[in-house]
Amino acid sequence: MKYAYYPGCSLHSTAKEFDMSTKAAFRGLGIGLEEVQDWVCCGASSAHMTSEILSHVLPAKTLAGVDQDAKGVVVPCIACYSRFRITNAALQEDPELRAQVKSAVGVAYGGKIPVVHPLDVVVNDYGLDAVREKVSKELTDLRVASYYGCLLTRPPEINSFDDDPENPTSMDDLATALGAEAVDWPYKTECCGASLSFTRTDIALRLSHDILAMAADEDADCIAVACPMCQSNLDLRQRAINRKYGTSFDIPIVYFTQLIGLALGVAPRELGLHLHSVNPKNLLKKKALA
Repeated sequence: MKYAYYPGCSLHSTAKEFDMSTKAAFRGLGIGLEEVQDWVCCGASSAHMTSEILSHVLPAKTLAGVDQDAKGVVVPCIACYSRFRITNAALQEDPELRAQVKSAVGVAYGGKIPVVHPLDVVVNDYGLDAVREKVSKELTDLRVASYYGCLLTRPPEINSFDDDPENPTSMDDLATALGAEAVDWPYKTECCGASLSFTRTDIALRLSHDILAMAADEDADCIAVACPMCQSNLDLRQRAINRKYGTSFDIPIVYFTQLIGLALGVAPRELGLHLHSVNPKNLLKKKALA
């Protein structure tokens, strides 16, 4: 099983741990990843806010370079994933747009390369039974609040790998397969306000506070995420949230790929867990996972 791999700008910079853990988890599962040659930024979110054609040209340029023998291209960043899938859908439906993109990119691309999120690959393609067979260190007694955010399953006509966009369960099911306890909570698809981090920081703090508060009320040990923007917002802003709201949140915000890696016996440092603002070291020791 071999996929092309598009890390995007975030996974080569501020979300290196997502890149590290995705590669480690897929390597441990025996899923091949080969980074797309000469990929470019997907344009999120500046391109689609300023130029519709540019918002399609940038993803199409990368997708046109994907090896045709690959099963598809794995795109971990939710913003990149969404932009790629929106472009694929638009190109399949609009001949005029295809012609414009061909003129700009220099090659024809019709939107046919499958774009998949790593969560989709692990749960629906690789399969949870196969994941269970690979687990060497069950995440016993670890209460995981799976946080999908507002973009991974929306809009459902574009992002549709989970059965229910309002109450997705794929990450919960994965956590259970790894031996953890999936927390049932109502905030799994609420927006964290990451897009407002700089323009309306007050709103971003309030939204993130509400998510953290709900996870704490449900006695979650950690929050599992699938988006570098959500991870950064919920992780880096906990100190500011505590100051503003008089709270004492100290909840590790981990990528679901890091949980897979831990269950496969990969060392925490190889998964980039030491790079988080809220260090999960004490939690891992408490749960005998480090």
